[in-house]
Amino acid sequence: MDLKKYIRSIPDYPKKGILFRDITTLIKNPEAFNFSVDKIIEISKKIKFDKVAAIESRGFIFAAVVSYRLKKPLIMMRKKNKLPADRHSVDFELEYGRATIEVHKDSIGKDDNILIIDDLIATGGTAKAGAKLVEISEGKVAGFIFIINLFDLGGNQKLKDNSYFTESLIDFPGH
Repeated sequence: MDLKKYIRSIPDYPKKGILFRDITTLIKNPEAFNFSVDKIIEISKKIKFDKVAAIESRGFIFAAVVSYRLKKPLIMMRKKNKLPADRHSVDFELEYGRATIEVHKDSIGKDDNILIIDDLIATGGTAKAGAKLVEISEGKVAGFIFIINLFDLGGNQKLKDNSYFTESLIDFPGH
């Protein structure tokens, strides 16, 4: 299935100069969504991991299904001040600003292997922040799975340069 035809491209969102790749059009199509989930499950089965981490917010959609289907605990990596208990925080750069991502301190144990899932990899800021959250929690990053890799923005290569396993279902230019 050609998943690219289920991705909507929105110019100048969330600010001028950004070409936003919208996965809501993929999610609302049952065949495309099921195909995507099945591909992610197939990739996940090749990775040794103990828990799956979802990056807010679109990563939640796919990671929750992986957690359910593979019977693995689900960890939520959320935007600042969205988690109620003690948490680790990491500040990072986005293509269009700065942000903070957090995880509960008790969600990742020492030496837990964590698979991180998100909808998209662009410059790599969010993904690298997710990896840092795993590592400051004394866990290990088992790998990353993304729906979309914006290959010309370099984030996926940054992860590979840091010896992280990454896999994406679709490659798109970022601009």
